[in-house]
Amino acid sequence: MDLTFSGFIEQMTSSPVLFIAILLTIGVIFVNGWTDAPNAIATCVVTRCMGAKPAIIMSAIFNFLGVFVMSMVNSTVAMTIKNMVNFQGNHTDALTALCAAMAAIVVWAVTAWYFGIPTSESHALIAGLSGAAIALQGGISGINFSEWVKVIYGLVLSTILGFVFGFLSCKLITYLFRNADRRNTDGFFTWAQIAGGAAMSFMHGAQDGQKFMGVMLLGVYLSHGMDTTSGVELPVWMMLLCSIIMGLGTSVGGKKIIKSVGMDMVKLEKYQGFSADLAATVCLLISTLFGIPVSTTHTKTTAIMGVGAVKRLSSINLNVVKDMVLTWILTFPGCGIIGFLMAKLLMAIS
Repeated sequence: MDLTFSGFIEQMTSSPVLFIAILLTIGVIFVNGWTDAPNAIATCVVTRCMGAKPAIIMSAIFNFLGVFVMSMVNSTVAMTIKNMVNFQGNHTDALTALCAAMAAIVVWAVTAWYFGIPTSESHALIAGLSGAAIALQGGISGINFSEWVKVIYGLVLSTILGFVFGFLSCKLITYLFRNADRRNTDGFFTWAQIAGGAAMSFMHGAQDGQKFMGVMLLGVYLSHGMDTTSGVELPVWMMLLCSIIMGLGTSVGGKKIIKSVGMDMVKLEKYQGFSADLAATVCLLISTLFGIPVSTTHTKTTAIMGVGAVKRLSSINLNVVKDMVLTWILTFPGCGIIGFLMAKLLMAIS
């Protein structure tokens, strides 16, 4: 198996279905940078530590570094995503189903972005792949439940631990600076939050970049009639490609998502924004090192909720939270059904 960049281009040009699958995957990576990455810098922007444009540029750079550096350290997340579904059988149909899954994710993510609701591209990816795999196999044999367990772990981590870490980090910061003059700490928390936004962007790239590289590898191997990527190492060119595309997507913007996460849900001060970034970054780092795919969106938003709960639960805008939770709940069945139907349709006409 030739995984050099020149070999990859040759494979794409010789297989139209693989070419479409890779283009759609690149589109999903771009949309992820556009709609999901702004969560990382939401608190930094709304507390006026940075303007939106420089924050987006910073996020793009650290998304790039996150994909590149963490993939070289530990690529377990990428392998978990690839092994989550069963695309065995007719490999032309399998590649077609993969195309359907990627298209479903783009439709779901852009729709959520239009309404300014931060959805999880991680869960959309898992749902879209699962729906397409079920369509391909004609039943739940398309799902590898031993790998799906890691998704459940990730869901728990990104919601419960995000909230708990957010609450505890804010409590700790409040205690450490209890006797400080707020005017004297303003500069410190400005720079601390910029660092926190950079760290969140880095971990977003580390988590989500690996997930989409796993899909790219799946497409390449399916085009060669292979069902497993056991023992394969992620090529450096793939890390660079993924990080560049994600960075470009982030640079497009995401002000609707920034507003929903950083302004509408909880009114934050600088020390609170830093507490949320610190909590979410630690949670994402732990998950990535243990190879557990989690949602950066869920982690960041629940960390903000935890920070808001330090003062009082009533400080959290429950109407915004309700919209977010509803979108999270609907992502698995909604994106899964779209992936299933698209896969059935494309396989029928191909």
